[in-house]
Amino acid sequence: MEKFIFKAKDSQGKTVKGVVEAKGRKKAVILLRKRGLVVLFLKVHREGLFAYPALLLRRRVSLNQLVAFTRQLATMINAGLPLTQALDLVKEQNKGRMKEVIKGVLAKVEGGDSLGKALGKEKKVFDDVYIASINAGEQSGVLEKVLLRLADNLEKKKEFLGKVKGAMIYPIIIIVGMVLVTFIMMIFVVPKMTSLYAEFGTVMPLPTRVLMAVAGFVSGNVWLFPLIITGVFLGIRVVGKTEQGKLKIDETKLKLPVIGPLTQGTLLAEITRTLGTLLGTGVPLVETLKIVGAAAGNEVFRQGLNQAAERVEKGLPLSEALEENPAFPMIIPQMIATGEQTGKLDEILLNVSRYFEVDSEQKVKGLTSAIEPLIMVVLGVGVGFLVFAVIMPIYNLTSQF
Repeated sequence: MEKFIFKAKDSQGKTVKGVVEAKGRKKAVILLRKRGLVVLFLKVHREGLFAYPALLLRRRVSLNQLVAFTRQLATMINAGLPLTQALDLVKEQNKGRMKEVIKGVLAKVEGGDSLGKALGKEKKVFDDVYIASINAGEQSGVLEKVLLRLADNLEKKKEFLGKVKGAMIYPIIIIVGMVLVTFIMMIFVVPKMTSLYAEFGTVMPLPTRVLMAVAGFVSGNVWLFPLIITGVFLGIRVVGKTEQGKLKIDETKLKLPVIGPLTQGTLLAEITRTLGTLLGTGVPLVETLKIVGAAAGNEVFRQGLNQAAERVEKGLPLSEALEENPAFPMIIPQMIATGEQTGKLDEILLNVSRYFEVDSEQKVKGLTSAIEPLIMVVLGVGVGFLVFAVIMPIYNLTSQF
């Protein structure tokens, strides 16, 4: 497949520019004519820094756009429209990067690719879970049902992540504000006040000496802090590129106080929801475990799901395959065992996902509720120490006269 930059006229006489993908120049012209366009200019697109400036300005596709695309396409296919016509209509209802992506998918489908294969060439937008679900839907002839299920899954994911992020905004703003105010005080305010006290030549109280030492170090080594932050960040990235290093980092994340259980709950909610979605669309269990493991975003769970896939391949039920893995709480294998006995494993997994979602939401609310008084205590102690360290020298000096 080649990419071609084109300029054409539509049925209303408007000039249209864009990129089309096809197997050769003739195929590209045919595809454009099928869209009702009269080709004025067609050139092979060469990948490069200045090849096609518009491509350099691509924006990322948001979760909202992906949800809207999935829901729109499901609705149109469910109404009986052919896939190419449905994609063409959905394309007109979208803007920016999403519209460009749909154009490319439409061109590939018109060129003879299946929808799953066409989406598979846009992996920056559609992940392995999405593509596997579409492939399963096409193979079983229930694409519209799969799309509706995917749309529901994505909407739940969006709602859940929105709640978690929304609840974390306030404490993050407060903590960042505290750090910034502390740095400003240490760099600009405290050194001026303490230098004034130093001129009197008297012995400063211990809190004042501590404050002066800290402020002197911070103001004299401001350049050091960006270097330390950058070094830590680069060090984590380098270590995270190795499998063992990534495993250690992800294990540490799950063991952190307060944040660890919240991270685990959020990941388990996503994993169980995705497992339920894929199984409900007809993807085989072993393949589902491998796909979800690759998309888990955490090395601990990736390895756990891959090990479970190996055990299931050997004949073990999924509940037993997950029982010995400490990363998965006992509620998961217990509920999965119920699903295996009743033949409703996908529904059970979605219910388990809902349980972890509610649990994570409560943990976030508890965290924000606990952070507020903790911040007030820290602020009180910090301000009290600052006032004591600044006022005590003044009191000592006035008492000498």
